[in-house]
Amino acid sequence: MSKVFIIAEAGVNHNGSLELAKKLIDVACVAGADAVKFQTFKADRLVSKRAQKAEYQKQTTDGAESQYDMIKKLELDLDTHKKLIAYCNQKNIMFLSTPFDHDSIDLLDSLGIEIFKIPSGEITNLPYLRAIGKLQKKIILSTGMADIGEIEDALDVLINAGTKKEHITILHANTEYPTPMEDVNLLAMQTIAQAFKVDIGYSDHTNGIEVPIAAVAMGASIIEKHFTLDKTMEGPDHKASLDPDELESMIKAIRNIEIALGNGLKKPSKSEIKNMPIARKSIITCKAIVKGERFCEENITIKRPGDGLSPMRWDEIIGTIATRDYAEDELV
Repeated sequence: MSKVFIIAEAGVNHNGSLELAKKLIDVACVAGADAVKFQTFKADRLVSKRAQKAEYQKQTTDGAESQYDMIKKLELDLDTHKKLIAYCNQKNIMFLSTPFDHDSIDLLDSLGIEIFKIPSGEITNLPYLRAIGKLQKKIILSTGMADIGEIEDALDVLINAGTKKEHITILHANTEYPTPMEDVNLLAMQTIAQAFKVDIGYSDHTNGIEVPIAAVAMGASIIEKHFTLDKTMEGPDHKASLDPDELESMIKAIRNIEIALGNGLKKPSKSEIKNMPIARKSIITCKAIVKGERFCEENITIKRPGDGLSPMRWDEIIGTIATRDYAEDELV
């Protein structure tokens, strides 16, 4: 990818409403994201009715409600998927969705999804990984809660199932909402790159926008970040998401960092060349010199402007003979 691929993670922040989902797509487009991502699942296939919520979910939803009941309301059916894909095509933004079960993998494949995003929670799900690997599509693999050995195992499963290694991007992530700064460990993203020689990225769950921006400066080729229409809305992920203005600010900052990273060659830039004569210095007389006199530390010095003889030639000039008269403060 010639630029950082930015995924605006709508997730389940549509609250089960097609209209809210479309508004989220609108926000992602205005902000300049490359893709908007939802989540595809069947509650019956994903979670036991006995399963507890995560602590952050208990704080942002009805505490008496089970995880099953919470996510059951957030399912997107086939018809809704088709409408959202059509709307994304109309808006010229890529539609992505994370599948959480085998039926959802098949559904997204049947809809022609080109990139499959594997969430952190499925990195130890062998049958799931094998099913996605067999599709031979591009894969984005999140690694929250995983150690380096589990990442290696998942990568091996995907490759052995048929996916080319060069089609896999691994995202460093932390699965706590929001992630405390002391747990971000951005350097682990570079560890992943060195260990597996793959493209890397970062899926961010911190408050604010500075960490994903830093990740881009450290080599992330993909950034994923949750966003919402309103952080105060009811639902598990709104509170830990960016609002529309924050999403736009993050993307603008990332695009600026992309430009600022440059090509890595160290030489004067086009904009600064004009300042070289002004900011640099030259060898200049500090008193009048007559023809035949030797240049020495008592009669020459170094001052601006820099449009004369470079001070790097100081040793070359000291002790030589003036071939003409010089006034004080004149370029040698």
